[in-house]
Amino acid sequence: MPVCRVKIAGMGRALAGEKICFGNQVRYRLSLGQNLLDLAEKAAIQAIQAANMEIKDVDAIVCAMATPLQAIPCNAALVHERIAKGLDIPAIDINTTCTSFISAVDIFAGLVEIGRYERVLILSGDTASAALNPGQKESYELFSDAVAACVLSRAEEGEHSAVLYSCQKTWSEGAHDTEIRGGCGLLSAFCMKKSNREDYYFDMKGAKILKLCARKLPVFVNGCLEEAGVKREEIHKVVPHQASRALDVVMPRLGFRPGSYIDRVAEYGNMVSASVPFVLCEAIEMRQIQRGDLILLMGTAAGLTVNFMLMRY
Repeated sequence: MPVCRVKIAGMGRALAGEKICFGNQVRYRLSLGQNLLDLAEKAAIQAIQAANMEIKDVDAIVCAMATPLQAIPCNAALVHERIAKGLDIPAIDINTTCTSFISAVDIFAGLVEIGRYERVLILSGDTASAALNPGQKESYELFSDAVAACVLSRAEEGEHSAVLYSCQKTWSEGAHDTEIRGGCGLLSAFCMKKSNREDYYFDMKGAKILKLCARKLPVFVNGCLEEAGVKREEIHKVVPHQASRALDVVMPRLGFRPGSYIDRVAEYGNMVSASVPFVLCEAIEMRQIQRGDLILLMGTAAGLTVNFMLMRY
């Protein structure tokens, strides 16, 4: 695939206000009076400032999120109202659930490369707590509410930043292993009653997901590395989706030794679409990732969808 000469010009992040502990696991949920747009606005402003830009410099606002804020309009239009009202910047949604950020970077890196856009603001985040089932402990104690933002721009002459390789696949035999069945077109909100209430909660079949991932992911990752012509030891840091407490089991099975990837599940849990960019932003702030480093963004998402992206930060 062609190299896309783009860079992450700035990033920002915001956590929900209520801190909850489940044993040694810390989670963050929206506090009273707080909503996801509050977090999105904070993260977006941070990212734009970190990129030494103003909102008027942005050519597109992209919400790469797993869940809708409203049925209509798109999430990006609502974020636009918060941070760009009065401007005519296009607002676009992209959704591959938990890996939406990687999908958005993949798509818009190509659009920046061909000159369609110069500077794109990408936001990822979800209110996971809104649909969690208290009766399903595995998922109820896993998720946090958060937003992360990124300004993606054209790399200047002499800069080495680029998207070097990207691949996405979907195995729909896992489509119903992670889902919220109710609330949309197939089972509308008006159909909810006591007998089907659980259809409107998040439902995760963790054991089935792990089994499918164990069968598919090693072949997928090996194939991507071979196609990209990159060896694992060349990658400075892997930033995976913080899917579950099993991260330290899954990553070594994919050939990534402890220390080569970032695991922040205990500190934040699964932040859905915000997971990868939030952890990436934190790693950049802590200087674990610096300019010129070869990084791998990867993860699985409901669908079952999987994303793999090699990027020179």
